[in-house]
Amino acid sequence: MSKNNTSSTNTLVSNGKSREGKKFPQYKAALTVCLGSVATGSVLGWTSNISVEMKRGDYNEISIDDDSLGWIGSFATLGAMVMCFPIGFMCEKLGRKAAMLLLTIPFIIGWLLIIFANSLIMIYIGRFICGMAGGAFCVSAPMYTSEIAEKEIRGALGSYFQLLLTVGILFSYIMGLAVDPKTYTIVLAVIPLVFAAAFFFEPETPVYRMKQKREAEARESLLRLRGSAYDVDAELKEIKTTLEEEENNHISFSESFKKRSTKLATLICFSLMFFQQASGVNAVIFYTSSIFESAGSKLDPKIATIIVGVIQCVSTFIASLIVDRLGRRILLLGSALCMAIAGTLLGIFFTLKEREIVDADTITTLGFLPILALSIFMVVFSLGFGPIPWMISSELFPSEIKSVAISAAGTFNWFIAFLITKFYLNLKNAVGGDVTFYIFSVVSVVGTIFVFFVVPETKGKSLDQIQRELNGEKNSSDGNDNLGFS
Repeated sequence: MSKNNTSSTNTLVSNGKSREGKKFPQYKAALTVCLGSVATGSVLGWTSNISVEMKRGDYNEISIDDDSLGWIGSFATLGAMVMCFPIGFMCEKLGRKAAMLLLTIPFIIGWLLIIFANSLIMIYIGRFICGMAGGAFCVSAPMYTSEIAEKEIRGALGSYFQLLLTVGILFSYIMGLAVDPKTYTIVLAVIPLVFAAAFFFEPETPVYRMKQKREAEARESLLRLRGSAYDVDAELKEIKTTLEEEENNHISFSESFKKRSTKLATLICFSLMFFQQASGVNAVIFYTSSIFESAGSKLDPKIATIIVGVIQCVSTFIASLIVDRLGRRILLLGSALCMAIAGTLLGIFFTLKEREIVDADTITTLGFLPILALSIFMVVFSLGFGPIPWMISSELFPSEIKSVAISAAGTFNWFIAFLITKFYLNLKNAVGGDVTFYIFSVVSVVGTIFVFFVVPETKGKSLDQIQRELNGEKNSSDGNDNLGFS
């Protein structure tokens, strides 16, 4: 093989080792760790298709009303909120793999409390503990996939967390229809055990092993993830250089916040987290079935819920394929604007029904509208405001505070999710379902304006370039002094 040919293919090096690793072991490891995402999604979706039965007292003969149902839904988000910082510490001290395997314990404890609950308190505690485990996966699983993947497939593997989260939600919807609530809950409790059994055989990340100065084990991890023909030495050297640069360039948290880039990144990321949750997405996920029931749709609310879940899964998969082609801004803009439209359509339907503006026959004829509106909502949410706020946080925050800042943003995200989930039913009962969705729509309109004027485009730009442009430095390559601010 000639030098030119070798250079053009970029697949071989002088020692005969391949520059490109096998992809299958990496895909397998990413899918395996994201079984934890399925477990998390099942926690989020648990109430959706059994809320009617729970209010009838069918679950362990426990008396449940709208207020207690709101607490059942929201305790999971509270649990997730408190774990964003601790899981980061656990991943650094115990390792990514060990930390996530340990999360199986709170998952099982939480589900057992729910299965054998004889009071609302037991359900509340069980939901809180399950939420802790699920929230921890929101931080640890993406961290694991980013550290095991070659850069060519890092984006695809990074999208698996959100994708399998929606799979978990859909699975809970289907099981809620297929079996009684107790059997349904037992089935969901098995998912964390399946995750642990499968993930136990996957390697620790080579990045973490190098952080521990255990190069031999890092080499072994890479060989398992890339194949025996892979040029391990080259990637080990790259990892070591990156870690040394991070140590040499370390600055304090307070010093970082003196920079324009850090302040701007914080404003953007926390705002996107707020708009993501205040759009009402968790109200839709937790109470999809009850929304359809109150809308009087002719379609079985549980079937309608499953339809929405399928749409969410497919849309999230599509988003993983197009986000690096279309860019972040256009997807966020389209997502927020269409969520506002979908929320308005749902509000209009409830106005016609609850305010008795039209007769019952007309309402029956319009029974398709809630399904259409929620389907549009879940499609556009999954294409934009679902995955991108998390993705853009990892791109905008400077490396010296990235782990702490993303944990803080995640905590804020789950806190807003708690508020929306807990008080959705209270707000609906106080002002009506129509006004509630009008409020969500107004939030999405404000989010559209914010994205248009403030949020930068980061597609195709290096992390260093993003930091320079956030600081207002002119980009020497294209002459722009911003990232696309309008």
